[in-house]
Amino acid sequence: MSIYTELKQELKQILKNAGYEVETLALETSNRRDLGEYQLNDAMQLARTYKQNPREIAAKIVAELEKDDRFTNINIAGPGFINFSLSNEYTYKFLNEINKDIFNNIDKKEKKTVVIDYGGANVSKALHVGHLRSANIGESIKRLAKTLGYNVIGDAHLGDYGRPLGLVIKEIKEEYPDLPYFDENYTGDYSELDLPITNEDLERIYPLASNKAKEDEDYLEEARIITNKFQDHEKGYYELWKKIVEISKEDIKKTYDNLNVSFEIWNGESDEMEYFDDLLKICEDKGLIVESEGAKVINVATDDDKYTVPPLMMIKSNGSKSYDSTDLAAILERKENFNPDEIWYVVDGRQSLHFEQVFRAARLANLVDEKVNLEHIGFGTMNGKDGKPFKTRDGGVMSLKNLIELVNNETYKRIVNESITEEEKQEISKIVGMAALKYADLLPFRGTDYIFEVEKFADLEGKTGPYLLYSTIRMKSLLNKANYTDGTITKLNSETEKDIALTLLELPNVLDRSLNTKTLNEIAEYLYKLTSVYNKFYAENHIITEENAELKVSRLTLTSIVYKVNMLLLDILGIEVPEKM
Repeated sequence: MSIYTELKQELKQILKNAGYEVETLALETSNRRDLGEYQLNDAMQLARTYKQNPREIAAKIVAELEKDDRFTNINIAGPGFINFSLSNEYTYKFLNEINKDIFNNIDKKEKKTVVIDYGGANVSKALHVGHLRSANIGESIKRLAKTLGYNVIGDAHLGDYGRPLGLVIKEIKEEYPDLPYFDENYTGDYSELDLPITNEDLERIYPLASNKAKEDEDYLEEARIITNKFQDHEKGYYELWKKIVEISKEDIKKTYDNLNVSFEIWNGESDEMEYFDDLLKICEDKGLIVESEGAKVINVATDDDKYTVPPLMMIKSNGSKSYDSTDLAAILERKENFNPDEIWYVVDGRQSLHFEQVFRAARLANLVDEKVNLEHIGFGTMNGKDGKPFKTRDGGVMSLKNLIELVNNETYKRIVNESITEEEKQEISKIVGMAALKYADLLPFRGTDYIFEVEKFADLEGKTGPYLLYSTIRMKSLLNKANYTDGTITKLNSETEKDIALTLLELPNVLDRSLNTKTLNEIAEYLYKLTSVYNKFYAENHIITEENAELKVSRLTLTSIVYKVNMLLLDILGIEVPEKM
């Protein structure tokens, strides 16, 4: 239990001693520090409940507060707002508890098992800027949930089973018609074949095949046939499909590694198809499957819908499975393998209708218990300065690799530390560049579009990832120079130091709200706020050179606490911290 939660429980007891009970305490940080650090706003609600004057209620509560030496500057404002501050002794006590273990200031949640579906890279296609948000937001939400005590399983959920793969195989057949994969009479071992295709080839082939399919109906039709063939595990085509997935997945993993994004399982849509027959039987037994123009669908619309909700496509008219059905099968698979309490999908907000269809179908088929929460965590787009989706200079969709390189080059130019080698500079620029990219992506509320300006977000000043890294590294350097290992806060003598303490008390609320809303912007803002108030303290006070030994240790300990909290929150955001910069 966090110190802040303990404080609220103590305040509820104080209200009870005064003769009043509340379920939820109306405690807020005060905007008028001269009146008090906190404001207790329960008197007005209690007046309605107990039919008493709010000032009289406030006076009784104040009388109880004055018995407790943890509270100072207690007063009543307006119709019954109670202001108070925390005593220095109590402030030192809770700061020292945080220094012992920062988890003393974090509220753990009730145990839950959560499967989180994020990433969603498509096999054989280059990851583009749109994949950043799913991976970045999903990874951070996963880390936050784990920090607060959930058992979380991250699933990459690769797109590896649809028509794009059929198009790729069709084009490979055009370019390499003599490959044994296309020979119906081949009886050799496919695993020993050397496929003359690299990931770079795949990234070239897919857009080429896609454009051909738009202009040539016969080409598209053969790609459809090929899709059915590898989905039906037809010899040759299925083996080639497995090779393509293997090649592409290796490259996808490298890109996610660069983003500091990891997954507990690397399932693709193809893995969910092992459950498709069971899924189909469940739906048929419940009478959910209907024929529609040669396709098999589930009607998920309801009479009270305010918008059109199309049927969920189970099997297309050509016999292939849709990504509707693979997502539905994934719910069945996750139920059988993990029995989760919740399943979260971190996917572009424009896919909201798709998930509405899938969730409704899952409920109709009783694939999971009613208590299992199915949630789509949508997000907006990263845009360029023109307010449109981020593009290359020639107007094409920018690959994620190119975006990362663009940011790395910008941060490289800004590293001017002459004490580091060229090799160190290259490595540091990658870490700092990734911090710039990830922090800029997590700073806005996830549901909104935002403009990414590389020059702005790579700056060492302002609300940026590099600013946070530089400040955190400086804290660590200061502690190392002082040979600080441990200490106790017994004396702090400035308003800024108290501001740091009160900001630290906000942490559990920030983490709770972030998990409830499944967005990281409040953590990103909090990190900047805590770091900025610490830097103000750093500029105003002597720390290492402080002559008063008691004050010096207290200030070093305060630095240590802020450093630990920064490192925890940066890790939740998936941001690494270099040794120097």
